[in-house]
Amino acid sequence: CAGAAGPQESQQKTFPHSVCLNFAPFPSLQSKNQPHRRGEYNVYSTFQSHEPEFDYLKSLEIEEKINKIRWLPQQNAAYFLLSTNDKTVKLWKVSERDKRPEGYNLKDEDGRLRDPSMITMLRVPVLRPMDLMVEATPRRVFANAHTYHINSISVNSDYETYMSADDLRINLWNFEITNQSFNIVDIKPANMEELTEVITAAEFHPHHCNTFVYSSSKGTIRLCDMRTSALCDRHAKFFEEPEDPSNRSFFSEIISSISDVKFSHSGRYIMTRDYLTVKVWDLNMENRPIETYQVHDYLRSKLCSLYENDCIFDKFECVWNGSDSVIMTGSYNNFFRMFDRNTKRDVTLEASRENSKPRAILKPRKVCVGGKRRKDEISVDSLDFSKKILHTAWHPSENIIAVAATNNLYIFQDKVN
Repeated sequence: CAGAAGPQESQQKTFPHSVCLNFAPFPSLQSKNQPHRRGEYNVYSTFQSHEPEFDYLKSLEIEEKINKIRWLPQQNAAYFLLSTNDKTVKLWKVSERDKRPEGYNLKDEDGRLRDPSMITMLRVPVLRPMDLMVEATPRRVFANAHTYHINSISVNSDYETYMSADDLRINLWNFEITNQSFNIVDIKPANMEELTEVITAAEFHPHHCNTFVYSSSKGTIRLCDMRTSALCDRHAKFFEEPEDPSNRSFFSEIISSISDVKFSHSGRYIMTRDYLTVKVWDLNMENRPIETYQVHDYLRSKLCSLYENDCIFDKFECVWNGSDSVIMTGSYNNFFRMFDRNTKRDVTLEASRENSKPRAILKPRKVCVGGKRRKDEISVDSLDFSKKILHTAWHPSENIIAVAATNNLYIFQDKVN
């Protein structure tokens, strides 16, 4: 990425621990009153998605933080999205309003009811222009279906159903039915002491509505076909790479846990992210990945300290570009990595206020493991593990990416003339 459109900050007052959704308008999300200008992004809308709750039966506090957001395909002028915290999924409608009706028969202009005896003539309401308003309304609330914390939601390609996954179960929902869901995966053992793995992520196939995958904390991926049986406890395909005995260590199980799984846009490949690597799997080959990319292999010597400060449990996401030729994922020190699948070249870039002024060119960064450090390199001992990029997104058709670094959102795009 060559051009940068710096961190976006809302001028609205926010309260501690409040969670809002912010939309930086791409061309398709631009207000109809303002023409799109490439390279400039403003906050489109901000609204509170979830409120803190308390489960009195289990004495459990449910935070308002958002775990996942998923867009639905646009069918009309409004936008629809799913958002979830640990327990509740909500379907939101985001719409614009730039006209208001005036001239009601039974109400005055302030909205008060008029005295019926004073109404002597019939008036036809008319639409008057007004300042653009962006309204967010919850259309559906899907609650009370998960015992454990929700870690994934995925919209099906039939656009009628979606699934939500927690540590031990995956539920299938219909968008029109909020009071019941169908349990399609249940890995909870009869005796919880026999529990050996948990579900970490799940996603539907982009084209086949009967197929989905889910990953586990053991580093395995299961592909399931809902045509086979109603309960998909028996997988259709099982993807696992045998562990190299020479790399076996105390931390092997932890770092092999998959934090994210993504189908390619073509539906032919699956990408998974564990703590140190990104792997690409071919759906037709289950025994090993066809590509493995080292994200930050220099951290192998730091696993002990990363375990002590709990960073080793961080859940990094990964994304494809629109043509499935480049993949991107985050790292520490506000670094994010890109890997070109065709040329096998990779680059490390940094998202920070210092080097991300509008239209500034991002310079590749390098991490020095030991020995003499060059001027443009940073030592692995100097990395800031409190600055991490867990969430990234790639525009479906253009070279525009969004990178979330702690409390800042950075939008980068290819070089603008």
